[in-house]
Parts: sequence; C-alpha cells; structure tokens
Amino acid sequence: MCFHQRMKQELVQPHAYVALRLPSDSTTVVQVLPNTTISIGKYGAFQANNILGRPYHLTFEIRDTLTGDGKAQSGLRIVPATELYADIKDEAPETPTEVEDGSPGASGVGVEYEIVGQNGEVVMRTNREITDNPKSQIMTMDEIEALKAQSTGSGKELIVKILESHSALEQKTAFALAKYTLRKTKKYLRRFTVLPLDVPTMVRWILSDREPMKIMELREEILSLIGSWSNVHCTPSVSTSSLAGDGIEMKGGRWLMIDETAGLLVAYMAEKMAILHPPEHDEQGEESKVPSKQEGDAVNGDDAIRDPATKHVVAPPTHHPRPRKTCGPSTTNTITLIHANAQPNLSLLKYFHFDAFNPSTSHPLESHLKTLSWLQLLSPEDDMGYAEPKIASEETIQSWKSGKRSNYFRKRRRWERIKSIVDETRAGDFDGLVVASVMDPVSILGRTVPLLRGAAQVVVYSPTIESLVGLSDYYSTSRRTAFVTNPPDSNSMPTEDFPLNPTLLLAPTIQTARSRSWQVLPGRTHPLMTGRGGSEGYVFTATRVLPAEGKIEARGKFKRRKVDEGVTGNLSQQNAPAFGDHCTMEIDAT
Repeated sequence: MCFHQRMKQELVQPHAYVALRLPSDSTTVVQVLPNTTISIGKYGAFQANNILGRPYHLTFEIRDTLTGDGKAQSGLRIVPATELYADIKDEAPETPTEVEDGSPGASGVGVEYEIVGQNGEVVMRTNREITDNPKSQIMTMDEIEALKAQSTGSGKELIVKILESHSALEQKTAFALAKYTLRKTKKYLRRFTVLPLDVPTMVRWILSDREPMKIMELREEILSLIGSWSNVHCTPSVSTSSLAGDGIEMKGGRWLMIDETAGLLVAYMAEKMAILHPPEHDEQGEESKVPSKQEGDAVNGDDAIRDPATKHVVAPPTHHPRPRKTCGPSTTNTITLIHANAQPNLSLLKYFHFDAFNPSTSHPLESHLKTLSWLQLLSPEDDMGYAEPKIASEETIQSWKSGKRSNYFRKRRRWERIKSIVDETRAGDFDGLVVASVMDPVSILGRTVPLLRGAAQVVVYSPTIESLVGLSDYYSTSRRTAFVTNPPDSNSMPTEDFPLNPTLLLAPTIQTARSRSWQVLPGRTHPLMTGRGGSEGYVFTATRVLPAEGKIEARGKFKRRKVDEGVTGNLSQQNAPAFGDHCTMEIDAT
C-alpha cells in the first residue's frame, strides 16, 4: 500500500461510517454524508463537513455561536491533548504524613482516617459520617435544563455551577469528589471522539446499544478465539515452477463458513484476510469531494458556512452504476458461505460499503465471498438456479431487442457463477470450517467435515455449552476406539451410536474466554459489578485428519524362556509392509 492510500485511510472520508465515542463512554455509529447535520442526542449536533478530511482519534468540542440574525450555529473545536489529560498531569497526592493518636488528621478538623500506615502515613479517609441527602443539590432539574438551553459553550460552565450549588461538597473525600465530578462531566460535557469503525468497535456497539441476540452475543474475546483457532489469514496466490518448467498456481486460503450473525463473523474473517475494505481511488467525483475549509462549517472559531440552508441538502447516492463484470470469482483467499435461506443475511456488511444484493465490482468481497444455499450443496439438481438456461443461436440473439438480449446474458452469467461456486464447494479441499449457527452442529458437521482437507481446523461457536458437549462426545477417544474396533457398514451411516464419523476429527476441545474489568483501589479491589451479563459463549475446536485406508492387523507369537538374571525380551519385526496395507507382525517376546 502506498503512502498516499495509507494516509487516506487515516482520514475521515465522505460516506464513510465512523464511530463516535461520547463522554458517557457509549459509542454511536453514524455515516458522514457531506452537507448534512449529525445529531448525537443530548450532547447536541454538528455539521458533517467539520470532520471530513480530518484524522481519526481527534476529540471535538461542540460550541454554539450566534449568527448575525440571532440564530445559533453549531461549530467544533479540536481539544488538544494537554487539555484532555490536564487532570492526570496535575494530579498530586495531598495526604498528610503525620497524625497523633486519637487526634484528627492534618488535612482538616474532625476528619477521621480509616487506614493509617506503620509510620503514621494516612492512606485513606473514610466518609462514613457523611449522609447522602438529595437536598444537598440546591439546583433543580428545571433550572439545570434552563441553563442548558441558554448555554452556548461546551458544558463546562454548567458543570461548575452544579458543583458550586452543592451544599455538602466540602464534606466529600477526594475520591468521592472526583467520582461526583466525573459523573456530571459524563452527563453534561459536549465532547466526542471520532474513531474508525472496525469489527471490535462494532461488536461493542451492538452489545451495548443494539440487539446482542442478532450476533448471537459474540464478544471480542470469543472472536479472537475463533480467529486464532481457525488459523484464518491472508493467502495470496503463488506461482511456482514444476519439474517440467511450467508455472503452477498454488491455491490456498479457502475457508468454509456458516454464519448466522448477520455477517459479523464474515466481516471479522474478511478483515483478517485483508478483503474487507474497498480500495481507495485517487479520482473521485464531484459528489465525493471533501469540502474545503472555506466551504465547511466553523471549526476552532472560524466563520460559519455562508449558506445555512445547505445543511439540509440530500447527500448523493453511495453506490454508482457498476459496469459489466469482466472477471470471475477468485480461486484463492476466499470465503464460501452456506446459508439456509434464498439469500444470505449480511446486513452488517453495509457498514463496510458492501451490498450483498448489488455488490460493487471494486469491492474485494465481490469476488472473494461466495454464497450458496444448503439445497445447492446437498441436492443441486433440485435448485432452479443450478439448471442451465436454454442456449440461443447467434442469429436469434441478434434479432432480439436490447432488453431481452441483456436479460439473456444476465441469466447466463448468473448460472455460470452459481455452477462454478457449487461445483467448487462440492469438490472440497477447504483449509478450515467456521460455524456460528443456531442449527444442530451435528447435522452441520456431518455434511461439511468431509469437504475439508487434511489438517484443516474446525471451529464451532455456540452461546451455550450443551450442544458442544454432545458434539465433543461424538468425536471422543472412546467412541473412536469403538468405531475402529467394530466399524459399522458405510451404507448404514449415520447410526444411533455413531451419528458422526469419529475418525475424521482429532483432539476435540471446548473452551471459552472473557475479559473482566476490575476496580483497583487500596482496600477496595474487586471486579466491576456493572459488567454486562448474557451468554458466556463457548468454542469447539478440532483438527481434520485423514484415516488410514485398508485393514491393519497385529499378530503375536510368544515364546517363554528362562535366564539367569531375570526375564528379557526380544522384539523383531520382519518384512514390514507399507503403511495402510494388510500386514502381519511376528513377535517373539518373553
């Protein structure tokens, strides 16, 4: 990637989805459309042009300015790092070093200390004598709302007035005062930070503010676990020379997926395979041009835009008419998605500018993401899309009107793509299998594990552990031993005792991971009690193996003999056959 393209990815682009981190530590996702207004709830609104072309990870402060006609116009101010971390930089311990027995500390009269060091150093002051009284705050909510409506600043003046109107503020300890100030800051300070939208940020946003069940309550830790055990990575095509001197293309990086998390798992794997984000183009149309400083809104005290009515201009369409497709699906570094409906549910991919119903040819997922239904995989002859359309002669095609002719070629291209994907999937040789579905995993693995190559990784996610425990039992060592000792007829599989072939997967394991936040304070270290609950989430992992073909036997011929100093043995093996053939071992042991 060149320096120019890397710099463009670090700047906010038009029509891009970004994450805004608010003072309340919550996250909201918005699309930056030029010449529009972005609202962030109680914190206010701002013009989208103010953040276009600016780097990510900047913190902005919303400030309202009055125009010539007396109307309020919102502007932004970039908060410098020195101001953001001023409280941490200026923080210094102010605890007294000496106290007398039975006397109050040096920091104030009538203050008791709960923890005192061996050398008399005060460690912590208690607030057990303080009684919380709602009447300590003199200002009412109506007065606070009235001040908010009159204020045009960032909210700092309002926070100062709220602190000054608290009658018991001087009784609070340093920790209690900082906690109270932080709570009011999160509620009234009008700031936000612009962050790039990636998969972990989207996961936190959906779990906290959206519908967690839509993504099967997948957490960041579980996603990392899935990515690690599935060994997903970018595998570009590599050409090597054979013994005859011909170039041979080494294919690899093909993963099979069943995703029922609205495309979240597909987006995560595509991000690790470097095919999630579309490439940036140097040439952009007039509709995607980043407004200049004179054309944009006021930032850091500059003049407002000349025409306030432009903030309601409808943004241009995101997708442009795509040209006729000239290349086929990719053969390496691909994701093959199996779904149960007529169309896959990939609604979350819209945040990465990919439309599954009308994909753009410039997006990598258009050629690297392949979808097919269970019907096309198990019984393709019953699927209408797999049936070849009638072939018309060249003379007949030339006699048709343009609309009918384009419809004919569109159906042919669609059939060629479906047939190519179905035949390639049924041929197998995938590098891994990743499953996140509410379906029974036994029925899924019974049809998909034979499509994997040797040493391929199998990863199955489930919000609960019960289904994975049964799956692990079907591939256990004891069941595999019983299967090898007395193998059932291949035509009778699956049976009641062997719903799956236990010799196809090795080392089944169930694991989970969760990261918990802790409060670390002297004498008060404990996990935060406000953490999110929900399903724990478990991952089943195993390795695809190729069982040996043929029958292997071992016959022993034992001879006993006495020696002076004990019993010794001699093991000899003669004419050892090749691995996988019928063989007999002659053993002479005492």
